Amino acid sequence: MPVCLTKGQKVSLTKGNPGLTNVVVGLGWDVNQFDTGGSFDLDAAAFLVTDSGKISRTEDFVFYGNLSHPSGAVQHMGDNLTGEGDGDDEQIKVNLAAVPENISKIAFTVTIYEAEQRRQNFGQVNNAFIRIYNEANGEELLRYDLGEDFSIETAAVFGELYKNNGEWKFNAIGCGYQGGLAALCANFGVDVE
Repeated sequence: MPVCLTKGQKVSLTKGNPGLTNVVVGLGWDVNQFDTGGSFDLDAAAFLVTDSGKISRTEDFVFYGNLSHPSGAVQHMGDNLTGEGDGDDEQIKVNLAAVPENISKIAFTVTIYEAEQRRQNFGQVNNAFIRIYNEANGEELLRYDLGEDFSIETAAVFGELYKNNGEWKFNAIGCGYQGGLAALCANFGVDVE
């Protein structure tokens, strides 16, 4: 039975699961039936940040254009262009044991591709969630349903994994941003060309 989190809630992943190393972060959403003239393409990403709250190098940003972190610790499983179907729309695998020492947390985000051109925002997205499960046995460890708090935002931080006293914990964030991927990149210190 997974732990169902509320916004701002923190829970330990490894305390009750000794030996847990490989987890899968599943992100999902449904799109409202509003006609904006184009299909929705939501993109999951992971920012591996240091204590400064910023990435230390471009490779610490894992997304559809950089599917794997050089350490092998974080691997994006590919871009889903439609979000159709049940379950996870995009997945990111994390090997907790391989996360470099200088990385203090991994933030998981979702953005709407070309949101401004398509006149789309998170107010048109329903049932958004993030869940983490044990890759070894498929057991779902936690789940956070974002609710319907968003209106004009085009990017959101769903949650983050972070190290605390040798334990891996998860923080349910659910924070929205205007400005899409560029706003998130600026927030986490990624230079956008």
